[in-house]
Amino acid sequence: MKKTLASLIFATIVAGSTAAQAATILVGTDAGLAPFEFKDQKSEEIVGFDMDIIKAVAKAVGDEAKIQNMQFAGIIPALQTNMIDVAVAAITITDERKKQVLFSDPYYDVGLAMVIKAANKDKYSELKDIEGKAICAQIGSTGSLLAQSVKGAKVMNFDQVAEALMELKMGGCEAALLGDTTARHYQSQHHDKDLLIVPHLYNPKQVGFAVSKNNQALVEKLNKGLAAIKASGEYDKIYEKWLGKKTH
Repeated sequence: MKKTLASLIFATIVAGSTAAQAATILVGTDAGLAPFEFKDQKSEEIVGFDMDIIKAVAKAVGDEAKIQNMQFAGIIPALQTNMIDVAVAAITITDERKKQVLFSDPYYDVGLAMVIKAANKDKYSELKDIEGKAICAQIGSTGSLLAQSVKGAKVMNFDQVAEALMELKMGGCEAALLGDTTARHYQSQHHDKDLLIVPHLYNPKQVGFAVSKNNQALVEKLNKGLAAIKASGEYDKIYEKWLGKKTH
C-alpha cells in the first residue's frame, strides 16, 4: 500500500513537472485571409493552414498555441510591445520586415497575383497596364508594397482582402494585388465570374513565423518544431487538407 501511494505521489510530481515545463505561445493573426487563417462560419473558431501548422509546431515542442485575432497592420507592433509571442498570418519574409522582427525558417512559398474585372481581361494583363490607375490591396501587405511601386498608381488600402475585392467589383479600383493562394481560394469558394486572376506570379517569396527581435530562443524552438512536423509527415497532411496536393 505504501509503495502504491509512493508511486502515485511520484507520478503526480512528474506530471506536474512536465506540465510546468509546457508553455503557452501567444499567437497573433488576422482571421481574414483564407485559407491561411479565417473564422469558421459555424463554430467561429479561427481555422486554416497557418493555424494548424502553428498548433502542430507548438505541440511538437511540448507547448500550446493560443490564438489572438487582430488587424494585420497591428501584428508587428504587437510583437514589438510583447503583446504576442509570435505572428502567424501568411507573413512573407522581406528585408524590410527583417529590420523589425526575427523570422523562423520558411514554411511556405507564395507570390502575388493581380485580380481584375473579367470584363477587362483584354485591357489589363501586366502591371504596366495599370500604371496611373487605382489599385486595391490589404494594408501592410506585400501586395500593398507592390502596388506602391506601380508608376502613378493610386493605392487604396483595406483592412481585409475581402474588402479590397469588393471595392474592385464595385468599380472603385482597376485591380487588386494579393497573395496568389488567397486569390485562388477566393475563386474556388465564390466562383465569382466578375473577377479574373491574371495568369502571372509576381514577387515570389517565402512565408515564416515572425518573432520579436529579442527572442532568438523562441525562433530556435519554432524551427525545431517545424523540422519535427516535416519529418513526421504531419506538415504534408496539413498542407493537403487546406491547399491540396503539393505540385513541387
